[in-house]
Amino acid sequence: MPERSKAGSATAWLWTAGLIALAVAAPFFFYPVFLMKALCMALFACAFNLLLGYVGLLSFGHAAFFGSASYVTAHAVKVWGLPTELGILAGVAAAAALGAAIGYLAIRRQGIYFAMVTLAFAQMVFFFCLQAKFTGGEDGIQAVPRGQLLGIIDLNQPLTMYYFVLAVFLFGFAVIVRTINSPFGQVLKAIRENEPRAVSLGYRSEHYKLLAFILSAALAGLAGSTKALVFQFASLTDVNWPMSGEVVLMTLIGGIGTILGPVVGAFLLTTMENYLAQAGSWVTIIEGLIFVICVLTFREGIVGVIAPYAMGWHARSEPLPDEAELEEAPPAKIRKVAGEG
Repeated sequence: MPERSKAGSATAWLWTAGLIALAVAAPFFFYPVFLMKALCMALFACAFNLLLGYVGLLSFGHAAFFGSASYVTAHAVKVWGLPTELGILAGVAAAAALGAAIGYLAIRRQGIYFAMVTLAFAQMVFFFCLQAKFTGGEDGIQAVPRGQLLGIIDLNQPLTMYYFVLAVFLFGFAVIVRTINSPFGQVLKAIRENEPRAVSLGYRSEHYKLLAFILSAALAGLAGSTKALVFQFASLTDVNWPMSGEVVLMTLIGGIGTILGPVVGAFLLTTMENYLAQAGSWVTIIEGLIFVICVLTFREGIVGVIAPYAMGWHARSEPLPDEAELEEAPPAKIRKVAGEG
């Protein structure tokens, strides 16, 4: 068992190193702006998956955090003249505060009621952004300056901006992985599997769910703030309800409750939107067909099905010693092994 665990850990590290190396080399083979958009959407999907995959809360209003952070960052950088890093922090703080307010009210409900409450609040945020003066209404906030990182690194260069976005994504992804594998993450999984039992063990489930909701909102805001700088534009598209549906689709296709699933789903949908743009409204129909195929073929998502094969877990050459002993042992020996004899 320890050898198998070590082998699985080594395989995971090899996959991680390979994917990071691929991300570093990617802008030399693909359009950097396309890659930056995919990374922003991947971080957004990972933030959503933290709530759905590890807490079991389906939110239909995550675009509120993504879009509000985008507006705040764009306004802070363009109008207030804040440095780039402070503008991003302002967007993340706004998303976290909004997440605390919405989450405090929404987590009192479960299932479809929770989803509908988050959707209702998201629509309120959308209409606020539509009417507020600082958002620019339907025109949005345009010509957002990227500025210089720490006053030294010029982010107006596409390659430099790409590596900055990659660093932001890796930071957010690392926070999510650390959260999942921490004692806090184990409590979240326990609440997802059996909330009454977790409560009976003394855990305040609403407290943990609220913290997870705020963290998910803050990371979604980090993705939205970064996207506003990438495209130098913040619009109603980022805060509208189709964006909430898109992130749900990314997570479902990639694999709910998997670490890399949302990343794969985000890159797949972003690639489709980029290369099928000439199809016009047919893009939505094609996305729907692919979604149906993935749901019917990959019940656990693309990564959920492929990961065991990639990690070498799809087959076990021989049973564990204890299992083999129990399978071949007569009933008396089974009782003895179990400590009853």
